Amino acid sequence: MTDAEALNRRLVDELTAAGALPGQWRAAFLTAPRHVFVPGVIWDDADGSVLSPRRRDEDPAAWLTTVYTNEAIVTQVDDGTAQDTGTGRRITSSISKPSIVATMLGHLHVEYGMRVLEIGAGTGWNAALLAHMVGDENVTTIEVDRDLAERARRTLAEVGVSALVVTGDGADGYAPGAPYDRVVATASVHAVPYQWVAQTRPGGVILTPWGNAYDNGALARLTVDGHGAAYGPFVDNTVAFMWLCAQRAPRPAAPVDLAGATESATALHPDAVAFDDYDATFAVGLRVPDVTTKFEDADDGSDDFAFWAFSGPSWARVEVTDGAVTHRVRQQGPRSLWTEIEAAYQWWGETGRPPTGRFGLAVTPDRQYVYLDSPDSPVA
Repeated sequence: MTDAEALNRRLVDELTAAGALPGQWRAAFLTAPRHVFVPGVIWDDADGSVLSPRRRDEDPAAWLTTVYTNEAIVTQVDDGTAQDTGTGRRITSSISKPSIVATMLGHLHVEYGMRVLEIGAGTGWNAALLAHMVGDENVTTIEVDRDLAERARRTLAEVGVSALVVTGDGADGYAPGAPYDRVVATASVHAVPYQWVAQTRPGGVILTPWGNAYDNGALARLTVDGHGAAYGPFVDNTVAFMWLCAQRAPRPAAPVDLAGATESATALHPDAVAFDDYDATFAVGLRVPDVTTKFEDADDGSDDFAFWAFSGPSWARVEVTDGAVTHRVRQQGPRSLWTEIEAAYQWWGETGRPPTGRFGLAVTPDRQYVYLDSPDSPVA
């Protein structure tokens, strides 16, 4: 047994023992080892501000050990424009955390012979796992980045997997292969492209990460009906993915000049609405979906920090001193963003603090909305 085989088996055993890997997927994970699909240059978040390349040939053993940890690995930065010897600023492709991959595949409930469309080929690993379960000829995977698509196509061919790799915009799906029994996305959306629904047979399933500017971490499992619509629950809220390329949102910078802001105080700790409780963060995001947030640590090494919220010309800053009961709030612009966040958190509490799993997503030809318990009870 090679080092790679031993490390792969150990990872598979760990995932199985933790209950993260459904039994029917064990053979697929052993047959499609992760290291085959990881490029020779990966990227590390060394200091929190830039991404630095790490080459396999510089330390093969360390590289292989990293590949077989239960962590996501950055495989592309800045849409491939950064040189391998330089640094990057924005993560644009990765190979997902193995436990998340296993969780998502488990939610698909696939059987041999089902036709599957994957949105976001990435490295090709997920397509190889799917091909093991449903048959090579039944897997179509689409990738918007030409270089990534070519690499995935080449790697799959090298391991003898003949899944179809399409270079194109995943938002469009792939009509020539429709209808599909399953559509699975490995990129997050805030609006499910209706083409995915139109290309899925009635009774088929769409599994996609879903989010908004405030919170990007939910996983929706939608079942397509016979009337051109899809409905289903959020089955997880811990699966943050990069955005579908066409739905990327800008990342605003904090203002330098805070003069003229309205000042107040709050007893609500920012962690309660954007850090400690995934269910709370998800629910608040439903009420302020266009608000982007950011935590900024103090420069002095203390546990103090600032919480920022942005939307258009409006911003809010909550300054948290460690151990304090109340916190200074400064807001500016046509909207009082922290006030809106407080109101959203209060709404969630008054609704009974429902967990994410009680919410669902509806996608029809005319609209998309989130509901609580039933499609007849829209909340956003």
